Amino acid sequence: MRTERRLEKIRSVLRRRQTDLTVVLENIHDPHNVSAILRSADAVGIMEVHLVYTTEEFPKMGRKSSASASKWVARRKYRSVEDCYSTLRGEGFMIYASQLDSQSPSVFDLDLKKKVALVFGNEHSGVSDAAAELADGHFKIPMYGMIESLNVSVACAVALYEALRQRLGRGHYSKPKLNEPVLRSMFEEWSRK
Repeated sequence: MRTERRLEKIRSVLRRRQTDLTVVLENIHDPHNVSAILRSADAVGIMEVHLVYTTEEFPKMGRKSSASASKWVARRKYRSVEDCYSTLRGEGFMIYASQLDSQSPSVFDLDLKKKVALVFGNEHSGVSDAAAELADGHFKIPMYGMIESLNVSVACAVALYEALRQRLGRGHYSKPKLNEPVLRSMFEEWSRK
């Protein structure tokens, strides 16, 4: 009985995967932050996260730090912002980089129902100049306290749940975005995990 429930859960999750929503992580230092972001990505149905590491090493995802989210969210690695953005644009994504700049619109004002990639930068320095300059736009998370920024994993979760809220209202989770052959293939793969 437990196996049947697990298989039905896999089917249900795959039917709700959002192929048109992704996250780019640039030089995130702490693997625990990467792990937390993967958990949030899985929770909102993201298929794949993009990792850009130009000044940091790619994070090592151990069993404890990755929990189980790394099994369900694919990761693509890049050694340059340009390569990552070129790939995303080739797939039709609009790219929005998080910026604390006062001119940046609120994440709550972005249209996150379209094909979009949200970029989050290093815990200490934020997104690089290249990641900001080459993006299609910027966003910030409004804050009204003394602290000027959220932990990167928290900021990512806030933005992703705004995307989820907008997408729920438009029925994005009601019908599969993956075609039947891909759904079957992924179901077989995930069933073995």
